[in-house]
Amino acid sequence: MKSALETALATRILVLDGAMGTMIQRHHLEEFDFREGAFEQHDKPLKGNNDLLSITRPEIIKDIHRQYLQAGADIIETNTFSGTTIAQADYGLEDAVYAINFESAKIAKEVCAEFTDRTRFVAGSIGPTNRTASISPDVNDPGYRAVNFDDLVLAYKHQVNALMDGGVDLLLVETIFDTLNAKAALFAIDEVFEERKIKLPIMVSGTITDQSGRTLTGQTTEAFLISLSHMPLLSIGLNCALGASMMRPYLQILNEKSTFAVSAHPNAGLPNEFGQYEESPQMMANQIKTFLDEGLVNIIGGCCGTTPEHIKAIADIAKNYAPRQINLA
Repeated sequence: MKSALETALATRILVLDGAMGTMIQRHHLEEFDFREGAFEQHDKPLKGNNDLLSITRPEIIKDIHRQYLQAGADIIETNTFSGTTIAQADYGLEDAVYAINFESAKIAKEVCAEFTDRTRFVAGSIGPTNRTASISPDVNDPGYRAVNFDDLVLAYKHQVNALMDGGVDLLLVETIFDTLNAKAALFAIDEVFEERKIKLPIMVSGTITDQSGRTLTGQTTEAFLISLSHMPLLSIGLNCALGASMMRPYLQILNEKSTFAVSAHPNAGLPNEFGQYEESPQMMANQIKTFLDEGLVNIIGGCCGTTPEHIKAIADIAKNYAPRQINLA
């Protein structure tokens, strides 16, 4: 039987939420906001570890989720982009990883339950970690790796179990710059599914790093797709690094080649010299309209620099279009 998510995907373009970090920055948080309660005695600085806010300032994260749902999002992402032991090691918080993921999933589900007009879904956000299994960080030792496949699998399994315990509806392996990292994530997910005797839909989203059309590790869009097509994915797509207009040629490739649904959540343009994203909601929505006119996507949202205002503008346009035709059987 098709899940509620698959049924919705077959009937309309689904809207993904926008940037979590952009919204958190609006609150101008300080060190104590990341420590309040559980981490007041921690011996390392924690400011900037946004995933912690699901524990220390959950009301902020809930409000961000709520704003995106009010803007028209069908799918919201958990505040867990850096929720692995590998990423949290920078803060000495490996032991907090389960709580980060569990609480993030739990509060996202709670906010979704407030909306009864239609079913809303929570995607467990699984980021790429801050290490790559394919490239050496030492130019003098090209064979060296800061992380290996088995390390990644263990870290991802820990995260996935916590997200599932928290009640996520699907898993989103996103911002993939190294497909080997993504393969470790998918291997971990498969193992968890086997152990728990339950499966969830899986979204995968890669990152084309520049106009060469390749990921950081050198794969073309088609190679990225082929490398991950062994998994029964709900969708494959692209996010981050590029604005909507620059992403279009690579979505055209996925549209032509993919047997899965296709997703896109581009940035609000490229950052300026101050790291700010300048594309207005209407500017971005007008560019995304070309995706819809060409029937390129099934799921559309926003990444860096996007806000609820961007998502509302995108949702208002997307509701007028039929989704890209796929076979989910």
